[in-house]
Amino acid sequence: MATLKEILTRRPGSATIRLTVPAGGAGPAPPVGPALGQYRLNLMAFCKDYFNARTQKHKPDTPMAVTITAFKDNTFEFTVKSPSVTWYLKKAAGIELGSGRPGHVIATTLSLKHYEIAKVKQSDPYSQYMSLESICKSIIGTANTMGIKVVKDLEE
Repeated sequence: MATLKEILTRRPGSATIRLTVPAGGAGPAPPVGPALGQYRLNLMAFCKDYFNARTQKHKPDTPMAVTITAFKDNTFEFTVKSPSVTWYLKKAAGIELGSGRPGHVIATTLSLKHYEIAKVKQSDPYSQYMSLESICKSIIGTANTMGIKVVKDLEE
């Protein structure tokens, strides 16, 4: 339940913008420019000062999901999430695409030792209260839908 102070200090929002932008690569070109320009937000402040500065610790061209809340007074707030689980699984497996027929054709095999993906995803705002075990189960389910078989050890 929101407190009275939070209710009184809320600013009227005009839009929520969801984008996938390469880490450190936000610029005035599409998709960032047109999305922010239509709400008259300060494009260069978002690109240089905020997004690129916050994502500089990641490797370039890592797809980062960003949610921008634009307010009517031309200000904004944004949250940056880590890359998707499918991107991490494809990088760990060294493949470009998953299986065309998951459940029938196995694209590749990963071991349970790739639980570092779950540790990275645990820092996301949506999964920060989930246990590491439940995040691992979710990642294994995603791997199965991509046609990636998860085993205890790769020697099997």
